[in-house]
Amino acid sequence: MKFAAKMEKLKVETAFEMMAKAKKLEAEGKKIIHLEIGEPDFDTPKNIKEAAKKALDAGQTHYGPSAGLPEHRKAIAEYYSKEIGVQYGPENVVVTPGAKPIMSFAITALLEEGDECLVPDPGFPIYQSMVKFNGGVPVPLPLREANDFRLDVNELKSKISKKTKLIIINSPHNPTGGILTRDDLKAVADIAVNHDIPVLSDEIYDRMIYEGKFESIAQFPGMKERTIILNGYSKTYAMTGWRVGYGLMPTELVGHMAQLMTNINSCTATFSQIACIEALKGPQDEVTAMMTEFKKRRDFIVDRINKIPKLSCRKPAGAFYIFVNVKQTGMDSRKFTDFLLNDCGICALAGANFGAEGEGYVRFSYANTIENLSEAADRIEKALTK
Repeated sequence: MKFAAKMEKLKVETAFEMMAKAKKLEAEGKKIIHLEIGEPDFDTPKNIKEAAKKALDAGQTHYGPSAGLPEHRKAIAEYYSKEIGVQYGPENVVVTPGAKPIMSFAITALLEEGDECLVPDPGFPIYQSMVKFNGGVPVPLPLREANDFRLDVNELKSKISKKTKLIIINSPHNPTGGILTRDDLKAVADIAVNHDIPVLSDEIYDRMIYEGKFESIAQFPGMKERTIILNGYSKTYAMTGWRVGYGLMPTELVGHMAQLMTNINSCTATFSQIACIEALKGPQDEVTAMMTEFKKRRDFIVDRINKIPKLSCRKPAGAFYIFVNVKQTGMDSRKFTDFLLNDCGICALAGANFGAEGEGYVRFSYANTIENLSEAADRIEKALTK
């Protein structure tokens, strides 16, 4: 077969590549501690699973509307209206199988060949991948440790051009766990309004904040009309395998998103959506307990890593990642992750996989037990001090 040239522009998530390498070593009998995957190590809350079972028994196994079940879209609109204080209705919501389609559909709908899109660097690799696949040009927006991995507003302004057709932000942030402050978001909003540029706001970690409260860029004047919010159930409710995400956006974009859904996915699984309504409206006790445990793990691993010679990391304000500075080891980020896997039996991700600004860092997910995190730190310290 002769493949289209654009297929070369697609990249994969390195977490899955590293996991495959680790699984191969495990098959050979080596004990690997997995700190690579961005997935809560908790089970989906029981009330959500029960809602799915009831939906299955009730025959909710057929096609639904491409944009999502009306009752699900309504529940999402009500949740977000309360969450950020901006009034949304079901007509602003599209439900997709996982949250990535919101990203890819927005990029597809908004970018022409050669258009520029500002993307966080380091940032989720699929942002750049999808921009390139759709003929756009990703323009990296550096997030530096010296600034707590927040963007520099003046640098953002300098990167705006007549070709800029989309800005992507992500807060809380993958891979650093950093957050954009209210002032940061207000500054981005002012730029977006002044230049009439849409913003794709990836808010998948909105409930995973340890200090303060979640802030969305959509709350600022002129931004509801220019913001596409990306969110879903994978992180907050430990529902990664359920594959349900959603977007909130201006109504004129909803029709295009629904068309893309019809052409590519038809619809999102009906019984899964019913379970998601329960996620939003039901008890939140298990979510609260999960976040309490994540905070405990964060505090533990940050303290432990900072005691290891040649390593350092900042305490993240959100998500469940630490972005460890490994520059003093003399290894680049990919060599360091190879060292971790082969010498320490630890699977983690090279910061360079998240963009040029990620070089010199390694991402650890602390979605693992404190016992395993402690063992991982002991192994690293022992190997580095040989």
